[in-house]
Amino acid sequence: MDLTGLIIFLAIGAIAGWLAGTLMKGGGFGLLGNIVIGVVGAVLGGWVFGLLGIAAGGLIGSIVTATIGAALLLFIVRLIKKA
Repeated sequence: MDLTGLIIFLAIGAIAGWLAGTLMKGGGFGLLGNIVIGVVGAVLGGWVFGLLGIAAGGLIGSIVTATIGAALLLFIVRLIKKA
């Protein structure tokens, strides 16, 4: 992965983390928090979509996959914190 790819990857993570935070909580988690949530969410979303046989391609597909994965991650964390 070159520098441009890394910057795009982190930007998608930041956007996905911010969107998931907005959808699930009502606000973002700061730039670093959004990136971490978005990157972990991208991995989780890619795994879940793979299990379902759904292939998401392109920039918008990557953002959607990462956002759904990040929202799922936040949901799971919220469930664990309640228990």
